[in-house]
Amino acid sequence: MPLNRPAEPLPPGPRGAVQARRWVVGVCAEIKRPDLSDNAELALSEVVTNAILHGRPPMTVRLRGTVDHPRVEVRDRSTDPPALPDIVEDPGVDDLTTYGRGLSIVARASEAWGAERELDGKLVWFVPAQTFGEEGVPGVLNGWDDEAEDLDSDVERMSVQLGHVPVRLMLNALVRGAELRRELRLLAVAHQDTYPVAGDLSQFFNSVAGDFRGEFDVADLHTALDGGRHHVDLSVSAPIDSGPRFARLIELLDLADAFCRNERLLTLARTAEQVRFQAWLFGEFVRQTRGDSPLLWSDDAPDLSMSHP
Repeated sequence: MPLNRPAEPLPPGPRGAVQARRWVVGVCAEIKRPDLSDNAELALSEVVTNAILHGRPPMTVRLRGTVDHPRVEVRDRSTDPPALPDIVEDPGVDDLTTYGRGLSIVARASEAWGAERELDGKLVWFVPAQTFGEEGVPGVLNGWDDEAEDLDSDVERMSVQLGHVPVRLMLNALVRGAELRRELRLLAVAHQDTYPVAGDLSQFFNSVAGDFRGEFDVADLHTALDGGRHHVDLSVSAPIDSGPRFARLIELLDLADAFCRNERLLTLARTAEQVRFQAWLFGEFVRQTRGDSPLLWSDDAPDLSMSHP
């Protein structure tokens, strides 16, 4: 049975580490996996400590995966990769009990672990092991190796104008997109022979996601929503030849929804509202890169049927 619990907010500072340890012991008991409790507590304490010392609030913790392979996820708002702190004699904070031991602790307490760079932060995840290992398993870091390549690219770009963008739906699309890419990567690694299409989808979605990276500040979307602004105008640059890729993305998102409905992925299939918004959003990249004028989003418009070039 898939696990997909809501994210649990953590308070800043040492209280966050204390609350995280209590939370993970509780969820291990709740899913009847007390055999994972010690390593889950140890690994989560290290990940949260790392986020407290080197990340940026707000911070959340979440349980996903399955009962056989539960996955603990910690998200914070820093896009820097998870740090490996230097060993010090006295960190000065009693509650940060694993400070200085770094992610090697996570690697030895887990069956698998990794980190994902997202548009508005990062996510560090691990699957706790039953026994503490002599040697740590290698982690999988995604989203940092290609950063320099993205910024230094000589690809010719153009400005795509997105008018009257609904902030809530935009944020939802960004968060769901990151979750979908992560789930597809894990499915491709664990079940490549059974679901070879997952690897193809993962590679394609990652390549298209690169067109968004660094083009606007997601924090501005949160600020707009907190300030009562429900719509914003955005200008996003994109490669001038990216239209066909975005057209293909619209089609493949339907295939990804089928994976979600069949519970091959933990991410939920899109609602009708989300489908309509993403058809407009990615459709604007298709239209404008082929020379058409921008079309504003309309909250009351019927479903868009976009003709592909």
